[in-house]
Amino acid sequence: MSTRHPLSIKGVLIHEGRVLLLLNERSEWDLPGGRPDPEEDHRAALKREVREEAGLEVSIGPQIDEHLFEVLPQRFVRIVSYACELSGSTEATLSHEHLDVRWVPVAELGEVIAGRRLPAGYLGAIRQLIDQPRSSSEREV
Repeated sequence: MSTRHPLSIKGVLIHEGRVLLLLNERSEWDLPGGRPDPEEDHRAALKREVREEAGLEVSIGPQIDEHLFEVLPQRFVRIVSYACELSGSTEATLSHEHLDVRWVPVAELGEVIAGRRLPAGYLGAIRQLIDQPRSSSEREV
């Protein structure tokens, strides 16, 4: 995939049949994550971003998806998604970067959740993780 687009690292965090979603300033549901700092490892960046955006501690597993996302007309971001596993409390906190934070039941996932859009690429990454058989020996921590 092209490296000429800005990069955003996202985490798919599913716990007890619910996925963590954040409502962004565009009124779209988002996965936790963001841009890595210069020279920062993707997994380290994702751990930091999840902590900053939701107050949660996670371990980072394998990469599950990569796609281009049109954030605004003709403005694309390269999204790289990783499986995450909760390693502490499920009590998510709302940061100044988002309007809402929710654990959404997987059974309720669709392109619209609570009247707000969930971009197809994020929904696809979540579904890939749900459909992906994983054993504890395959998980990267």
